[in-house]
Amino acid sequence: MEAGMSNQRTGKTHKAALGDGMQDMKMMLFFSHCVDILEENEEENAAFYFEQILDHIIAGKALPSVNRIEIARILGV
Repeated sequence: MEAGMSNQRTGKTHKAALGDGMQDMKMMLFFSHCVDILEENEEENAAFYFEQILDHIIAGKALPSVNRIEIARILGV
């Protein structure tokens, strides 16, 4: 067998999208700003729910879009 030859085929690759991960960061910043603004305006109850969502995102978990039971769990209700 010649040097450099292999029976292994080349792996499939793809380039990451330019904004990969940027949407998550923007969403975290949005919810973080929401919490701050609501607390500054003495809206602690509303801030609590935004903070619940922020904690869920920071934990690396995806936001559910249709599972109402899971959404309620995230909100703490």
